[in-house]
This record gives sequence, C-alpha cells and structure tokens, in this order.
Amino acid sequence: MSATPLLPGQVHPSAAEVNDSIRRFVRARRGCAWTAEDRAEYAHLLAAWTSAMRDEIVTAA
Repeated sequence: MSATPLLPGQVHPSAAEVNDSIRRFVRARRGCAWTAEDRAEYAHLLAAWTSAMRDEIVTAA
C-alpha cells in the first residue's frame, strides 16, 4: 500500500482492498502495545485508503 506514485502499468488498490489490509493489520496486533513503526504503518494504510476512496469518488462523479 504505497503512497508513492505508480509506475506505468501499475494499478492503485481499491478502497476495499486497502480496508481489508487495515483490518488484517489491526487484527494481527490485537491485545499488543503498538510500536512507533506500527503507528506509522497504520497511518500509511489510512492515507492509502483515503486516496483510494477519493479516486473512487472522483471516478464515479
């Protein structure tokens, strides 16, 4: 789930795919204290989900 620009031929993951990644990420850390790296990865996933949602909304409009 990279927020970096895509190379030609690459496709953004859908919001649903990113959402599934977020769910798996959170589920894997259930009951554990989050590290700084965990928080950074979660923030990255949320940014990817926001971007995917924005793309889907703009495409639908």
